[in-house]
Amino acid sequence: MAGRRIDVRGTVQGVGFRPWVVRVAERSGVTGRVRNHARGVTIEAFGSEQALLSFLEELQRDTPAAARLFELSVRSIGDEALRGFEIVTSSSEGDKALSIPPDLATCAECEAEVFDASNRRRGYAFTNCTACGPRFTIATGIPYDREATTMSGFEMCAACRREYEDVRDRRFHAQPNACPDCGPRLAFVRVDGQGPSGEPLGDCAALLKEGAVVAIKGLGGFHLACDATSDAAVRALRARKHRDEKPFAVMVADLASARSLAEVSEDEEALLVSPERPIVLLRSRRDDAVAREVSPDTPLLGLFLPYTPLHQLLMAAVGRPLVMTSANLSDEPICRDNEEAMSRLAGIADAFLLHDRDIAMRCDDSVARVIAGMPTVMRRSRGFVPRPFYLEKPIAQPVLACGAHLKNTFCIAAGDTAYFGPHIGDLGNLAALEFFEEAVDRMEAILCVRPEVLAHDLHPGYLSTRYAMSRDDVKRVGVQHHHAHVASAMAEHGRDGPVLGIAFDGTGLGSDRSSWGGEFLLCFASGFERLATFRPIALAGGDVAMHEVWRIAYALLHDAFDGAPPLEALALFRHVPDESLRIVGQMLERELNTPPAHGVGRYFDGFGALGLNRALSRHEGQVAIAWDFAADDVVEESYPFDLDRSRSLLQVDLRKTARAAVEDLLSGVLPSVVSARFHNAVIGVTIQIARELLADLGRVPVVLTGGVFHNERLCRGITRELAKDYEVLRHREVPPGDGGIALGQALIADAILGDKG
Repeated sequence: MAGRRIDVRGTVQGVGFRPWVVRVAERSGVTGRVRNHARGVTIEAFGSEQALLSFLEELQRDTPAAARLFELSVRSIGDEALRGFEIVTSSSEGDKALSIPPDLATCAECEAEVFDASNRRRGYAFTNCTACGPRFTIATGIPYDREATTMSGFEMCAACRREYEDVRDRRFHAQPNACPDCGPRLAFVRVDGQGPSGEPLGDCAALLKEGAVVAIKGLGGFHLACDATSDAAVRALRARKHRDEKPFAVMVADLASARSLAEVSEDEEALLVSPERPIVLLRSRRDDAVAREVSPDTPLLGLFLPYTPLHQLLMAAVGRPLVMTSANLSDEPICRDNEEAMSRLAGIADAFLLHDRDIAMRCDDSVARVIAGMPTVMRRSRGFVPRPFYLEKPIAQPVLACGAHLKNTFCIAAGDTAYFGPHIGDLGNLAALEFFEEAVDRMEAILCVRPEVLAHDLHPGYLSTRYAMSRDDVKRVGVQHHHAHVASAMAEHGRDGPVLGIAFDGTGLGSDRSSWGGEFLLCFASGFERLATFRPIALAGGDVAMHEVWRIAYALLHDAFDGAPPLEALALFRHVPDESLRIVGQMLERELNTPPAHGVGRYFDGFGALGLNRALSRHEGQVAIAWDFAADDVVEESYPFDLDRSRSLLQVDLRKTARAAVEDLLSGVLPSVVSARFHNAVIGVTIQIARELLADLGRVPVVLTGGVFHNERLCRGITRELAKDYEVLRHREVPPGDGGIALGQALIADAILGDKG
């Protein structure tokens, strides 16, 4: 007889891993014990060499669906004479490493129970097991046991306790286990004071069908819900929430409903039904099955499936698609607590569907899209957080990377693991900053990590940078925005450099203090060299031009036509007051308050404004997205462009492109053709520059990163050509946009400090 100690790291708590180990041990004929601890799970197994070999082999096959094994180490130990295999008390000793899984969508077995008239959990909105249910959003500490969750105040009834203690039951050690007799309960409150009937879900469904807006407490916060088929209901929600034209997400009951509303490929279906259950951006069928107000200005429709029994029961009761959008005023954090929601959402919601299970961590819905054939996470939050990224090289000192100003997420890296926090959003106000600080504090507490290094963006005005500057007893490292974009993809793919990073976005402060965003960078973890960029556009009025995109179009033409653009001939400028045109013209002539911006995103704004006659962008990327979808797929022609080699830094010059586009527009060429020719020009010049640079650099990998690579047409065209001869690295679980840069910041800060010795 012999013994083995097996240490397992990864996502192995809260996913039924220990009971599964017990069952594997019984099948293999070994005795021993398994326990959770702060760094994962430890198994001590005893038996014959053959039995132990069989046990070890099965441990590495067919693990629970939500488990992810990163490391499994084995060493021999002395034999012990034991009679069986047991789960022993968890230990909180030793170094901390978070192994709590993300929240898991309801499994098929639990869903069946909820709709089974003979089951004791019929209609119970908080049904779960070891394969599904809340995890991260209810966790208050580690190891992940019931006492360290917001379920600690709910004492299990005898029936639930029997399930919890039976190793052969799928609820064995399911920490949120509960039933109608002992678990959380729903309550329904109407703003008008009308008394509830005693059936909260039924009351909620009835009011939604009448066209009301209801705030619904879910897994990581509240949703604001309304009937997605009702123009009046959606208009009311849009007006109350102060959300002009930005699309709403829609929850549908099942895949069949999703297919009736949008085109769904195999990859998109896989995203919809995945345990993460993100909102998936799909091409809408536009058959009026949902109100046009849901997504008034884009062919994309964000759909997602119910991921809790509460949502499944509600969707069954309502019988129609529901808008499910974050419960907040625009740019504020999602509501978490009952009292907070009823206070902050007064005047928005007509009623509240509440429950008494506390939410420990706000966690908004994740967003994903299949881009150029690759499933890509665009907003990484519920379902993904806090799943770790394992780094190729351990971090020397714990790092908190503070992320970006827009679409903020932060990242904590310690040892060989890095953890994103939940999606925070734009850090544009005090409420968002308070959410950021709250989330950082909670993640540090759960991880038992006190960062010694803070990485931050170079921009001194960002609230994330100011937060970094406010903390004491830490080393601070400023990280260039686009270097961080590239490094985030390097970390995701386990690369240390060199790579050729192509970073296209709207804006990011450069090391020369100008606004970058169309960059070709030779990148290592510890540094970069800027090899090429796009000719800058003057932003008349600074940030106001991001909203009044006609200003960007004016600047493009002012540059392209040597200060004499044919404004009067172009339809766009007929929407702009003469006085505004005069003022902006003077600003451009005198170069007053016209900061130069190299961002490719600004070119999409400017050309899109011209081609679509769109003077304003009411939410980030609105005009650029519309310009993408306007393009005719069959058009292969490209507008001309120049490369300016007269400067120390190679520059893409699109003045010739602008003149050709204006000529086409004035000749009556369709905007769809103009858009396609513009896209083809940007694709063509990117490929040409990349090939020229790679001829000197050698066969280094190419990284495509930045928010502009959400553009499916651009990403597909560049990837298709460069992948013929080079390795192209793109994002999967790390967002290409600003929501992903914190991981890159952490990698860079550690490398910079390491180089300094």
